[in-house]
Amino acid sequence: MSRFDPAGLERGRRVLSGYVERGEVPGLVSLVAAGDEVHVNALGDKAIGGTPMERDSLFRISSMTKPLTAVAAMMLVEECGLRLDEPVDDLLPELAGRRVLRRIDGPLDDTVPAARPITLRDLLTFRLGFGIVLAPPGSTPIQRAIDDLELVIGPPKPTTPHHPDEWLRRFGTLPLLHQPGERWMYQVGSEVLAILIARAAEMPFERFLAERIFEPLGMVDTGFVVAADRLHRFTTSYQADEATGELHVYDAPDGQWNAPVPFPSGGAGLVSTADDYLAFSRMLLSGGVHDGERLLSPRSVALLTADHLTAEQAASGAPLLSPGLGWGFGLAVVSRDDGLAARGRYGWDGGLGTSWAAAPATGLTGILLTQRADWPAPWHAREDFWTTAQTALR
Repeated sequence: MSRFDPAGLERGRRVLSGYVERGEVPGLVSLVAAGDEVHVNALGDKAIGGTPMERDSLFRISSMTKPLTAVAAMMLVEECGLRLDEPVDDLLPELAGRRVLRRIDGPLDDTVPAARPITLRDLLTFRLGFGIVLAPPGSTPIQRAIDDLELVIGPPKPTTPHHPDEWLRRFGTLPLLHQPGERWMYQVGSEVLAILIARAAEMPFERFLAERIFEPLGMVDTGFVVAADRLHRFTTSYQADEATGELHVYDAPDGQWNAPVPFPSGGAGLVSTADDYLAFSRMLLSGGVHDGERLLSPRSVALLTADHLTAEQAASGAPLLSPGLGWGFGLAVVSRDDGLAARGRYGWDGGLGTSWAAAPATGLTGILLTQRADWPAPWHAREDFWTTAQTALR
């Protein structure tokens, strides 16, 4: 017997088709799976006026990169190449002897010493004391310093012009915004993790992901660059005008992801497909096993997908963490049952229009890949996808 109600699946397809028919997005791919059962919709086109969307179309998954980076770090923890609660100073000496701003909007020289060093756990839980400042661009001294140093802490396009070592050297000249372990702040933990993983593994971060995660999982279409022979499958990325809703090109297939960048982003740099990401999700739901091969221990998966934030830390993450969401290692965790998303469901979204989550209680995986960014004009396709996906499950 099917795990999904046919009428519920059709309702989901119809709701998502409406976004394409109204011109809110050129096309999308949606996937829901439970056990061996998989249902996929490929709707619309890969670009405005382009060729039809296909199941294996390639999307910029942006922040859906973060869970993969966290898994890479936990692999090294299991091999004792990294330790969760030891300072990262030995491998990242640029981060030793941190200073902390007295006020987040204060002058850069008004600081106090960090109470303790930054640990790997701090990076994984985004509590290293630094992240995106949710204030108008350039409105504080620290934001202006970030811009002057060309660190590019935010969307992956444009990328930083610096190679990882130079990026970290520049980042290490800045004070922290909060004491290590004190507050949840978005994004930067994954970028620093990419450098830490490369140094611990003694190989480039992108090679570690390819050899240790993508190849074992059969994620043949996932990477930081789209090869020339796959460009015909690569979707065009759009932003919507906040006032008119008109779509404007953010990145074309022959744009930024067409060639290697100096610093492959551990927070937002990957391109992937629905089926590739399904393989990753199934590995986690299986306790770290794929096709009989163990990539992670069940204990590591449980740790990665547990909520590590206090209630106060989760609340301070708004609006990026909505009510009822906590944070594990590189992904969000539903910390209370809201009636649709059961407690314990984990996953994360990509700001360029993608979403993934897995629910251990039901075995459900849902993946939505679109070409429309969530900013500056929010839209509701993601919410509607999750409503229909969860209610279609028997």
